[in-house]
Amino acid sequence: MQTTRVWDLPTRLFHWLLVIAIVGLVVTAQVGGSWMDWHFRFGYSVLTLLLFRFVWGFAGGYWSRFSHFIYSPLTILRFVRGQSVPEHLAGHNPLGFLSVFGMLGILLLQVATGLFSDDEIATSGPLSKFASGDWVRRASDYHTDVGKFVLLALIVLHVAAIAYYRFKKGNDLVRPMLLGDKPTAPGLPNARDDWGSRALALLVLGLCSMAVYGMLIWAA
Repeated sequence: MQTTRVWDLPTRLFHWLLVIAIVGLVVTAQVGGSWMDWHFRFGYSVLTLLLFRFVWGFAGGYWSRFSHFIYSPLTILRFVRGQSVPEHLAGHNPLGFLSVFGMLGILLLQVATGLFSDDEIATSGPLSKFASGDWVRRASDYHTDVGKFVLLALIVLHVAAIAYYRFKKGNDLVRPMLLGDKPTAPGLPNARDDWGSRALALLVLGLCSMAVYGMLIWAA
């Protein structure tokens, strides 16, 4: 066995900031009232983080790149049958790949529909005025009556999978996402995680933040 840097610092920060933002979204949505201002702030934060993760999927460390954890249906089938390779135990395995993209896709859809939503009382998304009434109703219905429950279901499934791998498989997925390193089979590459890559990540995050802010200024 060797100790491998699997998750670079930007990927780890993305993960935990996303967790905080999602918790904030769920709590503020339930409380409502004046907390809806924070609900929107958390939503904009999630959108910024999602944009960052998309770029980082091409520019990030080895195990964070999409090219290293997008698997074919045949590979997924073999993994389910127990035919795995050492790489599957380092980064995202084939089932983890489905979980990651499912979560990111549902989050993006939830944020997008929130931007076009209107509760017809006191709160409306910044892009709702650019869409037809029918589209706004559809977006609002999905955002409040469908999307949030799908998202909560995925979160529960994600936590259950982490617990399963920890207690049934003896594979701790939380510690590497906190510290970055993980015991792996010999010969697997380390993710780049130096100050140069971290500076690049900060630049990418700044540009993504500017893009979201620019959208809000344009929509104002």
